Amino acid sequence: MRLTRRGMLVGAGVGGALLIAFPLIPRRHPVPLQAGKGEHVVDAFLKVGRVKGGKDCVLTVAVPFCEMGQGITTLVAQIVADEAGADWRKVAVEAAPISPAYADPVLSAKWAPLWMPAFASLGQDADGMLARLHAERGPLMITADGTALAAFETPLREAGAALRAMMAQAAADKWGVGWEECETKGSFVSHQNKRLSFAELLDAAVDYNPPDVPVLRAEPPREKPGQFPEGSPPSHPRLDLPAKVDGSFTFAGDVRLPGMVYAAIAHGPQGASVLSSYDKQAAAAVRGLVGVVHAKRWLAAVATDWFSADKAVRAMEPRFKADGPIADAEKVLVALDKALTKGEPQRLLADGDPDALLAKPSLTARYDVEPAFHAPLETASATARMRHGSLELWIATQAPERARRAAARAAGLSRRDVIVYPMHAGGSFDARLDVRIAAEVAAICKVIGKPVQLTYSRWQEALAGIPRTPVSAQLDGALSPDKTRVLGWRARLAVPATAVESGARLLDGWGVGQALELQDRVDPMACEGAMPLYRIPEKAVEQVPLALRQPTARFRGQAHGYTAFFTESFVDELAHAAGKEPLSFRVGMLEGEPRLVACLQGAGRLAQWGGGIEASGQGIACHQMELATGGGAVRKGLIAVVATARSEAGVVRGQQIEGGLMFGLAHAVGGASGYAKGRPLAGRLSQLGLPLLADCPKVDIAFADSNEDPFDPGELGMVAVAPAIANALFSATGVRFRRLPLISEGL
Repeated sequence: MRLTRRGMLVGAGVGGALLIAFPLIPRRHPVPLQAGKGEHVVDAFLKVGRVKGGKDCVLTVAVPFCEMGQGITTLVAQIVADEAGADWRKVAVEAAPISPAYADPVLSAKWAPLWMPAFASLGQDADGMLARLHAERGPLMITADGTALAAFETPLREAGAALRAMMAQAAADKWGVGWEECETKGSFVSHQNKRLSFAELLDAAVDYNPPDVPVLRAEPPREKPGQFPEGSPPSHPRLDLPAKVDGSFTFAGDVRLPGMVYAAIAHGPQGASVLSSYDKQAAAAVRGLVGVVHAKRWLAAVATDWFSADKAVRAMEPRFKADGPIADAEKVLVALDKALTKGEPQRLLADGDPDALLAKPSLTARYDVEPAFHAPLETASATARMRHGSLELWIATQAPERARRAAARAAGLSRRDVIVYPMHAGGSFDARLDVRIAAEVAAICKVIGKPVQLTYSRWQEALAGIPRTPVSAQLDGALSPDKTRVLGWRARLAVPATAVESGARLLDGWGVGQALELQDRVDPMACEGAMPLYRIPEKAVEQVPLALRQPTARFRGQAHGYTAFFTESFVDELAHAAGKEPLSFRVGMLEGEPRLVACLQGAGRLAQWGGGIEASGQGIACHQMELATGGGAVRKGLIAVVATARSEAGVVRGQQIEGGLMFGLAHAVGGASGYAKGRPLAGRLSQLGLPLLADCPKVDIAFADSNEDPFDPGELGMVAVAPAIANALFSATGVRFRRLPLISEGL
């Protein structure tokens, strides 16, 4: 039976419509959106309806991503509105419900090594069919790895195009013209001197079917980010900005329900630990106490306010004991050093074989990266309520379906009986891929029998949060006899299978201790970005797998966050060893990479690059990230950063960072912590060495002209900042900084 647009619109009102996904293997799903009074569902991403006495027509765009401050909510709405020709002032957004309609096949394909390693390694899913089916079955609704644009730009444009076609057909029939001759702009349809508003056309428009093949605009409107006519505001101001400025915005921790109580929690040391004892009677003396709930690995108190709950938890003095590995910085350092010097490397990537050239390398350098904390401003928070046999969950999460599963298991319910209301997060940087809080609040709610909000203290956020993996790397390089070229390159990384480990927790629901068993596996995703783009005849990337016996997690920038540091620091060292100027040295090795050359040269011009000479304090770095989008297509994001730095009174200060983000700066100079007996050595924001507002440099950003497909800059923005600062510090001080954070070496 042919499914028409009108059939779906009518069906949406009575809950009977279906969406067809993946034309190669048709599967039917219920339409995920529900129309409110006066609304009509256009497709999975768009509703349209009247407000204000019927004079205005408002588009409501469903956003299937976690808004963490990166602006994805505004971007999604902008894509739909521009394609539809809608007035930006009449566009609203709402969180998309969990549905296969929002499954991310691009992320599924990128993460194929985690869920189908055999097929991924053999390249047997070239058309992406298995990845699409895997994404749909989950459904894989996860905000990660910057796949939003690649996966959803086309369906979002198709939603806008469908509405534009319906409105144009309604207007064209009134005027007796072809609908293709009509144009939409500012929520009006026009043809020559005739014009009708979307609101006037809505009732008639919903009776029309858009073309089976969506008619997209020949070229979607694309303004250069951050570049507007002098004195003019952005054409698409962020939708969430006004409420965030005046403080009225509702984050996960701002949820309030009738009769709600508050929970505080105590976790054991980082790693595999279990609750061994606590003094429940000590909590009874705390005014406002509602109850105490415990599980194998945590203890929680519930009270009429959060501060009383936190006081009760601390009063009980919970004790934990190890039932497996516990995080310890000294043991991690020993394990990394042993692996790098005595371990058995596994070759992951190679272009030629550099071993013979590197028997006596021209230069060898070791780089180290400490565990990095996500440190979002808003600590983890979730609210749960049992009602009519169902569990409602308000949570800021990058993985709503995984949170639903965790909550269902903890409450003893089926997934169908858990309703997730996705909230905006006050920062994340991939911390909100951890869904343990969903299970915790569900378990507490089931015992207490009241709506309950669980919020981590800052100490618990640091204690329970799993950091980015520590890494050690040795890079070897061979210069030509005349020192004009790099002939050989080898990057050897001692790193656990951090992507496999975190994938097991997220995708398979493994416990923290259980996932540690996977750390000694080969993991190409843990070494992503380590193969240099430079034209070097013989080059290779190797991993030395090891078990750190310390949990590790995904982190903004992923492996690129440290592999770019290794590569761009080492190429700078090779340039100085060869007596070459760092910018021209890089350009000379980028034959066939005009976009990256343009980035480097553009950054140099903007920063008035002086050659990186001694005492100039200037450093440069660049990097490229790729994302396969199916059918052999690849989107590329490129960045170049110039930093000017100085060492002043024992403090690292950046003066100008081009093309970078403050997050990259923060984790270049701070954000790290070791562990002693499972307890973080830095458990407060003030102890992480993060830059204060007064320390943040002026940032100038330029965007290169390009007709290439857009690339999500959220991951890309931070990766090249650290090596640029490290190279700048070498220029300023003559000292090489080979450890992240850079101040680890004492400046």
